[in-house]
Amino acid sequence: MTKSCPERKLIGEILVERGFITTENLQNALDRQRRYPGEYVGEVLISLGYVTEIDIVTALVLQCNLPYIAISNHIVDEGVIRIIPADMAYGERIIPLDRIGNVLSVVTEKPVNDALREKVEGTTGCKIATFISTRSEIDMALARFYPYAHKEGV
Repeated sequence: MTKSCPERKLIGEILVERGFITTENLQNALDRQRRYPGEYVGEVLISLGYVTEIDIVTALVLQCNLPYIAISNHIVDEGVIRIIPADMAYGERIIPLDRIGNVLSVVTEKPVNDALREKVEGTTGCKIATFISTRSEIDMALARFYPYAHKEGV
């Protein structure tokens, strides 16, 4: 498995260092994560009520050096939206923002790993530049930019 942010501190470490959670909160989340594999520790921390989505995004920005963008404040050209098919946008939870030459700026709720980067670049024919946002902002953007796919339950 390729890491999205190699050689970086773990999200939990960052959240503890920044005072968002205690070491006990982190241990509770890690224990729960072991019982329910497949969930990211950030998702567990949110579901336990220890942090908010923006706290997790803040930690991801620090961990991966990815810029945050509020999608709701961004105007996206319809032609750019068509670059990523609706099934990929929903399946990978990725939104195209802008295209300059052969570089497509995208926003997602978690860092893009090598496999996803290759998939998106192969589908779009563009190199990608990644931004990060919250899960709820991604949900709103998917509904906003891919409304027909949303209604059809893609």
